Amino acid sequence: MNINYIGKKTVVKDSFKDYAAKRLKKLEKFFDDDPTVNIIVTNENETETVEVTVKSRGMFFRAERDSNDRLTSLDMAVDVLFQQIVRNKNRLEKRFKGAVIPVMEEPDHEAYAPDVLVKTKKFVVSVMDVEEAILQMNMLGHEFFMFRNGETGEINVVYRRKDDNYGLLEPMPD
Repeated sequence: MNINYIGKKTVVKDSFKDYAAKRLKKLEKFFDDDPTVNIIVTNENETETVEVTVKSRGMFFRAERDSNDRLTSLDMAVDVLFQQIVRNKNRLEKRFKGAVIPVMEEPDHEAYAPDVLVKTKKFVVSVMDVEEAILQMNMLGHEFFMFRNGETGEINVVYRRKDDNYGLLEPMPD
């Protein structure tokens, strides 16, 4: 595993890095490649937030937890990731056997005026079915997810509705 550490309003010490590497070892058995793991540690007042994102073969797994201790936050985040992967193991196995699709991000573009586009993000849109897109959205913890529908070949967006159900946006022909 390639682990990157980012500290926001705090310093990430070597003891934390060693502990995190040890805790993440239990996730290695699910990946046959060398996944990239980003760990972001944020300190706000008395709260230590740990966000763990695992990138492997175009798939993302993300968990974020906070508590008054960063080690506890890390433990909770890793446990959530483990549960996500185990719960969705069958669906993920067929996805992992697919092609590797890299994700490319553009740097943030800062803007100084209100109501102005402040960030542009570019990425490869993966081909998948609606169920896989919902799974991916949930694993990332996002409210929406853009993908190329394997049945129609069109760009679609799935989203979480306020009633905790899901919606699908499809383009209409002109």
